[in-house]
Amino acid sequence: MICPHCRQEGSRVIDSRPADDGSSIRRRRECPNCGFRFTTFERYEEIPLLVIKKDGSREPFNRQKLLNGLIRSAEKRPVGMQTLTEIADKVESQARRLGETEISTQAIGEFVMNELKPVDEIAYIRFASVYREFKDVEAFRKEIESMEKK
Repeated sequence: MICPHCRQEGSRVIDSRPADDGSSIRRRRECPNCGFRFTTFERYEEIPLLVIKKDGSREPFNRQKLLNGLIRSAEKRPVGMQTLTEIADKVESQARRLGETEISTQAIGEFVMNELKPVDEIAYIRFASVYREFKDVEAFRKEIESMEKK
């Protein structure tokens, strides 16, 4: 493993432990050259999952892109990174459990909103406003009223 600090090859593992409900391994590493410590995750390789975008194009599923969207929606909210990572894990797991090699952005968005809504309603509204492409204040109002009814 190459050190992200000094780019020297050959870090050593200090600690290993299961992560993400046992589906990956978290490793703490140290560079013998500069002493920099960093974390890596080891996951099993899965069958590629393609995402069908709204325009019909396809691209590989990108967990980091999903996580970035969650981070943006929860910006300045009391939602920890651990919670957002767990939501991303659950959404990816739900998408893969469908047993398909392709999934629509609409399905992924619904999975995210189902997980995000009980965690933080403001983050949920922010995510929904981008995902559902609210065009005006009335669309926001309708979504908030539907939340209040539940």
